Amino acid sequence: MVNLLLAAALAAAPPAVTPAPPSEPAMFVVRDSDTTIFIFGTFHALDGKDQWFGDKVRDAFEQSNELVLETLVPERRGDAAAAPAVLHVPSVTPSASFLATTRMAIDAGRSQGMQVDNGADMVLRRQAEAEGKPVEGLETLQFQLNMFDHMPPAAPPAVASQPAQAQSPAMDRLSVAMGAMQAAWKRGDQSVFVNMLGQLKAASPQTYKMMFTERNIRWADWIRARLRTPGTVFVAVGAGHLAGQDSVLVRLAERGIPSQRVN
Repeated sequence: MVNLLLAAALAAAPPAVTPAPPSEPAMFVVRDSDTTIFIFGTFHALDGKDQWFGDKVRDAFEQSNELVLETLVPERRGDAAAAPAVLHVPSVTPSASFLATTRMAIDAGRSQGMQVDNGADMVLRRQAEAEGKPVEGLETLQFQLNMFDHMPPAAPPAVASQPAQAQSPAMDRLSVAMGAMQAAWKRGDQSVFVNMLGQLKAASPQTYKMMFTERNIRWADWIRARLRTPGTVFVAVGAGHLAGQDSVLVRLAERGIPSQRVN
C-alpha cells in the first residue's frame, strides 16, 4: 500500500534512476546480548522476474524464529488487482481522491507486471507458514482500515482530473514511477524513497503524519519492547518506513537503539 501511494505522489515527475550494480533490498539489524531483530524493507507488489529472496535476506529469515509484518491481510490468491484491503470492505469509505490515487497506482503497477501475489510480504508470509514459523502483525487490519477511513481530503489526483484523451501520458509517467520504485527497491537504493517521502509530506502533511510519522514511532516502541525477549525476529515493513528523517531507524536511534545495515 505504501509503495503504491508513494509512486502516485510522483506521477507528475517520476524520479530519475541512476543504474547501479545489482545488490539486494535494504535490510537492517538491531540486537542486544540475547535478541536479534532483522528489519527488512518490503515492496508490496512485484513483477516476480528477479530472485530477491536469497543470500543475506534468506539467511536472516531462516535464522529467525518468527515473522512480523505490518498486518495480516487475508490472502486473495490469483487476484492481480489485490490491493489494500480497504478497497474490498464496503463499510469503509475513504476519500474518493485516496481511492482514485490508489486505483491508478494499481493500474500502473499492472502495466509493469506487478502483482500483490508476488509482493515481498506475501512471499515471506507463505514461506513462514510453510516452515511453521509464527506470523504476526504490528497492527490489526481494523486499525489500518480505520486509518484509511480517516485520511484527510485531498485535491483530486492529477491523472484522474484530466480528460480521458490526456490520461494516457500521465498514466505512462505513473507506470514509469512504479517501475523506478521497484528497480530501486531491488538494488537497495533508499534515496528514491527519501525523495518520494519528501514530496508526499509536502503535498499532504497530515497523510504523511498518519501513514509514516505516527506509525514509525509505534513500531520503534514495539521493537524496543521486543528486545527484552530473547530470540531472533524478522520484521518486514514497507521500504518507505525505513527511509528519511522520520523512519523507524531514526526513531530507534532516538531511543538509544542503533541499527546496522546488513545489505
